[in-house]
Amino acid sequence: MSHTKVAVLGLGITGLATVNYLVTEGYSVTVFDTRFKPPGKDKLTADVALIKGELCGESLTAFPLIISSPGIALATPALQVATNAGCEVIGDIELFARKLKTAAYQHAKCVTITGSNGKSTVTDLLGEMAIESGCKVAVGGNIGIPALDLLSPDIELYILELSSFQLETTTSLNADIATILNVSEDHLDRYNSYQHYIDTKHLIYQQAKVALYNSEDPLTFPRDLNKTTQSFGFDNAAYHVLHKAGKTYLSKDGKQLLDVQQLKLSGKHNWLNALAALALGDVVELNMSAMLATLTTYTGLEHRCEFVAESLGVRWINDSKATNIGATQAALQGLSETISGDVHLILGGEGKGANFDELVPFLNQVKGTICCFGADAVKINAATARAEIVADLQAAIEKIILNVNAGDLVILSPACASLDMYPNFMARGTHFKTLVKLLVVGEG
Repeated sequence: MSHTKVAVLGLGITGLATVNYLVTEGYSVTVFDTRFKPPGKDKLTADVALIKGELCGESLTAFPLIISSPGIALATPALQVATNAGCEVIGDIELFARKLKTAAYQHAKCVTITGSNGKSTVTDLLGEMAIESGCKVAVGGNIGIPALDLLSPDIELYILELSSFQLETTTSLNADIATILNVSEDHLDRYNSYQHYIDTKHLIYQQAKVALYNSEDPLTFPRDLNKTTQSFGFDNAAYHVLHKAGKTYLSKDGKQLLDVQQLKLSGKHNWLNALAALALGDVVELNMSAMLATLTTYTGLEHRCEFVAESLGVRWINDSKATNIGATQAALQGLSETISGDVHLILGGEGKGANFDELVPFLNQVKGTICCFGADAVKINAATARAEIVADLQAAIEKIILNVNAGDLVILSPACASLDMYPNFMARGTHFKTLVKLLVVGEG
């Protein structure tokens, strides 16, 4: 390969992976970063130039190919200058896609996943299903490992989580199946309109052989009527929820696959995530028995409706990443319908100016104990007197223990940031898990 000049915009984990890939491929690389101490600077080799400070469009025009960080909008003036000068602007996923078309990689299958919510869970879950199926799999993209660091000739299946930012600069993917799990308003500071955001998500279908859509969300429906499609949803979908003889099953075309009570994941939204993963895995020929076995053991991503323990018939769930009202609403919606007993809830922290009145309809579905603590506990209590103020997380658990029965579920879904009492939501979630195992399960 000729030593073509390439500019890489933005360092960090993905930028460094891009630089390493390009150097290996024989490119002459110059890195641009607006930060004066960009992360990964010490890992650059001597043959890679680094230019720090504000991006200059005229400087970029010297590079026929520009690999831009997903965090830099295409509308950035410097990029507009470069594009108007005839420079090609792509992202690391496009580099990955082009490599996948070369002879050494053409045997590999590829699944791409996007959506406003749940994409990390589905990506991670599908990866575990692939491992259980005995498949040589690589998982990454917008989650975990940068796509270019995944490349290896012995990989049989690539599973990529893709953000709308990554899709903006990607045109050459030819995934075996792609999905938009759902669409809700997000990143409107980046896009001209909500429709612009939706349109960007739909770029994923244009680069896939099969489009998997959510029958519950019309915004995910493929627009190309000639596209081969697959569907998941509660009803009217190939992969769906079946109610029969007082039980509820994950099903395919009317055939029962798994009783939802066997899932470690909690909540109806996770029924949809499980169905999506099954549909994706089926298309790339993962073993169905292995996929179903994975669903009975998969506890979820840490701090996102994560199964912690079951003790005396009571399930304990860590959803510490629910740092705003919307996230807690999603966790609580229909949750009581998925268990035989009551839901008990722990809330609290820094509400960031949120109006907790918006949470009240969802709190009304909670028949068990509601405890709140932290900086905005008084505000939560003012919204609903059922939310009893306690001193801290330990006090909340100790109170709830006195009121639980077999069949109940206890969830930490704070609807608040954690910084009043913890360094971050991860520390809060880890403390919750430690207390549950100590106070409830009796471990430690």
